Amino acid sequence: MLNHFPLFDSHFHIIDPRFPLVANNGFLPEAFTVEHYLKRMNDYDLAGGVIVSGSFQAFDQSYLLAALKLLGNRFVGVTQVPVSISDEELNELNKAGVRAVRFNLKRGGSEDLKYLEYMAKRVFSLFGWHVELYVDSANLTELKPTIADLPLVSIDHLGLSRAGLPDIRYLLERNIKLKACGFGRVDFDVLQVLPELYSINPSSLMFGSDLPSTRAPKAYQDSDFLLVQNALNDEQACAAVFSKNAQSLYLKNKIAPVLY
Repeated sequence: MLNHFPLFDSHFHIIDPRFPLVANNGFLPEAFTVEHYLKRMNDYDLAGGVIVSGSFQAFDQSYLLAALKLLGNRFVGVTQVPVSISDEELNELNKAGVRAVRFNLKRGGSEDLKYLEYMAKRVFSLFGWHVELYVDSANLTELKPTIADLPLVSIDHLGLSRAGLPDIRYLLERNIKLKACGFGRVDFDVLQVLPELYSINPSSLMFGSDLPSTRAPKAYQDSDFLLVQNALNDEQACAAVFSKNAQSLYLKNKIAPVLY
């Protein structure tokens, strides 16, 4: 094992070519199946994790349902759905282990931003789900009051941009969740910034591998995991960021509410 900290991987992708893929700006990813993921994580004490739908999967649920079935109940899903989806369809996803809806503002493939508030309140009311945002934090100034008022929100990849860190700090103070993943995508020194972000809201930060790091300038490396340990330099903080915070968010109801 890499070390003694269990990992609940808050952000990774499964790309199974047996299921539909949609080219995003001409890009189609290489395969990264459940088997690929588990082999890559063999040296970790893997406690579970979160499969996140990418832009290239659009509204397809078939790959996600198949992957969740293979990985078992320690894993949950974050999907993209159209606003027209019925409560009954959402309920089926809920029963399969889906726990959040993603709005991909960076690359598309998800529902339009104008439905963010409606969908956030809808899925939270039905099942306690949250919404996840793939967004460049440099573009958050106008959006942050809306985000702050939503029931439950997480933001991917530390918000990506140094320019947006003031707005990330603002949102952390208002209890948004923040994924410490995709370090090869950000334009700032993660080692320097991470301790401050953790200190603002110790229950927020959640580590993710971002595997297989599609389109990232620098793919995930095991050194990213060790970087977090060095940045936080505290047993309790590392345990929270590597596992406890994400488990609290995604597994807060081990069996989420189900409509009948």
